[in-house]
Amino acid sequence: MKPSRLKILALLSVSLFGVPAHAAEALRPLWEAGAGVAVLSLPDYRGSARQRSYAFPIPYFVYRGEVLQIDREKVRGLMFKSERWELDVSLNGSVPVRSNDDPARQGMPNLAPTLELGPQVSYKFADNDRYRLQFQFPVRKVAAVKHGIHDEGWLANPLLNLDIKDVGPGRGWNLGLAGGPLWADARYHQYFYGVDPAYATPSRPAYTASGGYSGMRFVASLSKRFPNIWVGGFVQAYDLHGTAFDNSPLLQRKTSYAAGIGVSWIFGRSEKMVMSSE
Repeated sequence: MKPSRLKILALLSVSLFGVPAHAAEALRPLWEAGAGVAVLSLPDYRGSARQRSYAFPIPYFVYRGEVLQIDREKVRGLMFKSERWELDVSLNGSVPVRSNDDPARQGMPNLAPTLELGPQVSYKFADNDRYRLQFQFPVRKVAAVKHGIHDEGWLANPLLNLDIKDVGPGRGWNLGLAGGPLWADARYHQYFYGVDPAYATPSRPAYTASGGYSGMRFVASLSKRFPNIWVGGFVQAYDLHGTAFDNSPLLQRKTSYAAGIGVSWIFGRSEKMVMSSE
């Protein structure tokens, strides 16, 4: 596997496995470090008929500072944090796609990996020993990474997120459920769903995408922390009916899904302990 693809997959694993699922408040080490392995099943892009599987190493690092906090969900607390509101950084990405390996894109330019980065506003409705309910609104700038950084527009994904703590057989499992609509501009949609006239064929007419509604996203995750092992899994689904690119010849399926499972071994931790819900 190429290093660039491995880096993007590692980034994706942090974002996908990191659907928030918080444990009860307790004394925990200030930092922990480890490594593990993940297996993912992803479409080439949302709406692609091509599904691929990947296996790759993943890092595990948690830092529970008063201001800076790093966990499997995100880097947070960098901008603003209060009892109800939080302003932090949201990130995501997509894997590279060789167009000749995808029948719908045969003969078109390859899709370079993308990096999504931007602010996220969160409002907490409730947080207790059993569950946390919050609204999150990330807005991310998208850049394709190929021989430099290329602007590929922006997207937004407001969502409602519910974390249910200490569930399942033997307890100790944390369940995360999230869902909400996506919007993106014309540049973003054109990158994934547009067909320039030079690449049009009888079965793939030219198509110029517009900005607007980009589908619904639903995510469920389950994770548990053992003394020296973290294990987690997720299922993510997209409903693409009625999107702004609904007539694109590259939109082959109106539903898309991703799934994965990961295991990490924690081999290092600080002696200093802090109160934390992660």
